[in-house]
Amino acid sequence: MGFEKISRFFGMSDEDFNEDINNEPAQQQAPVQESTARERSEMRQKAPVENTNVVSMNQVKNNQTSKIVLFEPRVYSDAKEVGTHLLNGRAVIVNFTRIDEKQAKRIIDFLTGTIFAIKGEIQRVGDCIFLCTPSKFEIDGNISDIIRDKKIN
Repeated sequence: MGFEKISRFFGMSDEDFNEDINNEPAQQQAPVQESTARERSEMRQKAPVENTNVVSMNQVKNNQTSKIVLFEPRVYSDAKEVGTHLLNGRAVIVNFTRIDEKQAKRIIDFLTGTIFAIKGEIQRVGDCIFLCTPSKFEIDGNISDIIRDKKIN
C-alpha cells in the first residue's frame, strides 16, 4: 500500500510496476569496450571542448562598471576603509591634504602593504595625492614627469 502511494506520487502507474515484476526480457546492451589511456588522451585532443556555461570568476559582467573611489582620510583608522575598497576591486585616489604628515605616512605604509598583498600598484599623482589600484587596473604614464616637463618649457 505504501509503495502504491509513492509510485503514484512519482507518476508511475500499476502497469509500469507490473512490467518490472513480470521480468520481461531486458533490452540487450552492447558490451562496453575499455579504452586505453592513450586512446582517451587522443579523444580529448581531437574533440573540441566548448562549454559556454563556464564563466571566469574574475570576469567583469558587461553591465557592471568599474569604480574609482575618491577619499580624504582624516585619521589613521580611515585607512581600513581604503583597504576595503581595494580588496573589493576598486581603485582609490587618496588625498592627504586634510591630515598631518605623520598620519599620512602611516596610512601610506598600510596601503603599501595592502597593495602588495593584492598585487596592485600605488603611485604618487600629486603633492599629497596617491592613486592605489588593484591588479586588474593598469596605470600608464607618470604625472610627475608631465608636471616637470611643463615647468621646463
